[in-house]
Amino acid sequence: MTAFEEFGVMPEIAKAIDEMEWMLPTDVQAEAIPLILGGGDVLMAAETGSGKTGAFCLPILQIVWETLRDIKEGKTCKTSSHKGQPWTFSYTDRGQAMAITPDGLRCQSREFKEWHGSRCTTGVRGKGKYYYEATVTDEGLCRVGWSTELASLDLGTDRFGYGFGGTGKKSNCKQFDAYGEAFGKQDVIGCMLDLDGREIAFSKNGTSLGTAFKLSEADAKNNSYFPAVVLKNAEIAFNFGQTDFKYPLPAGYAAVCNVAKENLTENPNTGPSGSAEGEAAKPKPNAPQAIVIEPSRELAEQTFNQIRKFKKHLKDPEVRELLLIGGVNVREQIEVLQRGVDIIVATPGRLEDLIGGGYVLLNSCRFFVLDEADGLLKQGYTEMIDRLHKQIPKITSDGRRLQMVVCSATLHSFEVKKMAERLMHFPTWVDLKGEDAVPETVHHVVCMVDPQKDISWQSMRTHIQTDGVHARDNVRPGSNTAETLSEAVKMLKGEYTLKAIDEHNMDRAIIFCRTKLDCDNMERYLRQVGGQKYSCVCLHGDRNPKERKANLEKFKNKEVKFLICTDVAARGLDITGLPFIINVTLPDEKSNYVHRIGRVGRADRMGLAFSLVASVPEKVWYHGQWCSSRGKNCWNTELTDVKGCCMWYDEKMYLAEIEDHLTVTIPQIEKDMKVPLNEFDGKVVYGEKRMNTGTGYKDHVEQLGPVVRELARLEREAQTLYLKRLAV
Repeated sequence: MTAFEEFGVMPEIAKAIDEMEWMLPTDVQAEAIPLILGGGDVLMAAETGSGKTGAFCLPILQIVWETLRDIKEGKTCKTSSHKGQPWTFSYTDRGQAMAITPDGLRCQSREFKEWHGSRCTTGVRGKGKYYYEATVTDEGLCRVGWSTELASLDLGTDRFGYGFGGTGKKSNCKQFDAYGEAFGKQDVIGCMLDLDGREIAFSKNGTSLGTAFKLSEADAKNNSYFPAVVLKNAEIAFNFGQTDFKYPLPAGYAAVCNVAKENLTENPNTGPSGSAEGEAAKPKPNAPQAIVIEPSRELAEQTFNQIRKFKKHLKDPEVRELLLIGGVNVREQIEVLQRGVDIIVATPGRLEDLIGGGYVLLNSCRFFVLDEADGLLKQGYTEMIDRLHKQIPKITSDGRRLQMVVCSATLHSFEVKKMAERLMHFPTWVDLKGEDAVPETVHHVVCMVDPQKDISWQSMRTHIQTDGVHARDNVRPGSNTAETLSEAVKMLKGEYTLKAIDEHNMDRAIIFCRTKLDCDNMERYLRQVGGQKYSCVCLHGDRNPKERKANLEKFKNKEVKFLICTDVAARGLDITGLPFIINVTLPDEKSNYVHRIGRVGRADRMGLAFSLVASVPEKVWYHGQWCSSRGKNCWNTELTDVKGCCMWYDEKMYLAEIEDHLTVTIPQIEKDMKVPLNEFDGKVVYGEKRMNTGTGYKDHVEQLGPVVRELARLEREAQTLYLKRLAV
């Protein structure tokens, strides 16, 4: 049995993993795979290269295949409703945004604008006095009580439902009247139904609030009553008597789970809708079981290719996957959808287009995965994600609960936390990253670019083409105006990039530039000064998809030495053995610095990252919402405070923020780009596996000696104490 099989992975998938030479699961895989296989929602905080793609692809692929097998064999779904499990909330008789824990005893809705409700799988009828408890476990709005099977899930808004809300009002037939008192987080509400006395009452923290509703003789005699709840951005837990109540059972009442068999009734709305009991649900061909959303084409292609490798030995039934990205003929994608698809990996735009056109159905979606979620949110896809999540049933037609997986390098960001709180179902955090830190396998240094000390820019005959922000400024050698020094910084950064490449004989590196225009200028400059010596390609959003894919493949296959890209384009790139990166300009977000330098130092290989930091402010492009072209052919060089498209960029300030964030002082080097040997002990070969720099077996024995002697002493004391006690 392989290490992956011990986590529950199928032998067929484990065989494919073994052929990929994955010896052991990574930390994130070891944590996440069992959780996803177990049916849970998972939040993963891990960098690209940590194995997070496998952490969600492997279990999802396995569950999708098992579901297809069950459908083929006509088996009943393992995870159908709670039918046959009395006194739990129903997975099927509930609103779309209502989440229910696997034990059926805790409900949650993170919908802010709408109420979503649910009813219990079991109810009572005929006679008797019954009681259950509801404990409010989070802030929000809620109503609890009793309803018949005819009632709306919005408890208390028709004549068949009777609710008591946190605002202190009782409700029936949309009539909200003052009753008792308000309640909130940590309060325990007792819900009482007296079919003999034909009344419904409530208590708060053990104190009765008196009769809330009187039932007619016909209603008490003819209707079945089910525990019910409705929530708006709230969470609540229930006890039907399976464990001890928090407060004494009211005199004369019985816990609902102890109802006599002749007074027990099943909720007719519970059970796999749209399929008969004992039959497997057959989804339509264009109704995938899993949807994975990626922020970029490149990352979508990487994930898609991983799935193809993992499923190599999965046969009969075959899992069908589809890559939905822009730049590919949409008619071809529609044809594949019509033939049948089980897993979709997509970028947001193309996915939403095909869903909107009715070419992708969501009614059988069981897995909704957001990879690099922080990147998706920063690109403005928050509303789209909410919209898609709302369209996906929280329970599929065959009774399966929607599982959501969110991966991000920055789960600690406010936006990701709020999204998880809003959309996910009691998620488990797999946080193997914690606060941002630089791995031990990455060395990073800073070179200050000071145009006042280094005046070589004044006599440069060949230099990088600058971005044109100073085209209308009177910049000239010998002048010390802010504009002249800013233009000088741009020229020197091109020269320093070449120095770093030459000094360290770089034959492979990623070069990060701030804007797409900067990338284009750097590509042109390297080709101009060196040809094949500085062979390079560009990767950014303005290049057409076919060119982007070809450029990335050229770099991966070592056909060119340098990949020049922006932060967005590089997100998620996983290139093994990359020795160097160069930050031509520091990012303005601290987390992006960690993203960038994390491109090196992977798989226990050593990497070196250079950052060129201007000592003076640099004027740069910043196209805000007021820019009608969003930067396309824009030459508005005024500053943003007067609706211009430029700003002053203070890299020294960003460097200080990065160092403060990482709680380190990044070593500074001179403009010759030499990294002192004593800084990293001279034993490092960048791009190769980290060597064991220990002092050898003999020295280790000497180092461990005192510890071993102390352990031996403690063991003697423990044994002596044990013998003394035996003697007594």
